[in-house]
Amino acid sequence: MYEPGQDVGPLEPWPLDNPASNYQIIEGAPKTSGRIDKGGPGHTTRFGIWRCTQGVFACTEQGDELMTVLEGRCRITDHSTGEVAELEAGESLFVHDGSRVTWDIHEEVTKVFLGWKPDGY
Repeated sequence: MYEPGQDVGPLEPWPLDNPASNYQIIEGAPKTSGRIDKGGPGHTTRFGIWRCTQGVFACTEQGDELMTVLEGRCRITDHSTGEVAELEAGESLFVHDGSRVTWDIHEEVTKVFLGWKPDGY
C-alpha cells in the first residue's frame, strides 16, 4: 500500500508540448514528470506514474484513463459536461479519450494511471 511521501522512483520530465493534447497554460508554470511502467507507444494500454506542480492548464486527454491520486490536491473540470472533480490522496477518477479538461493543481499531485486507447498510443 502506498503511503503519502513514499518514493515512487525516478520520473522523467514530461513537457506540456504534445500537439495532440493541445495544452493551454492558464495560470502559473506547471511542470510535469512521469514514467510509463507498462505499455506505451504501439500498445493499446499504458500504466504509469505522473506528477505535476501547482498551476492551471487545459488539455485534451489522449485515451480513456483511470487515475488515482497518491498525494496532493487538484480540481479537474470536464469542458463537455461541466462536471468538476475535487481529488486528493486516495481518490480516483475516470476520464474519456478526447475529453477537454482543465487541471487546477492546488498542491503538487502524484497519480498512478491506467490508460486505454483502442488504436494504440
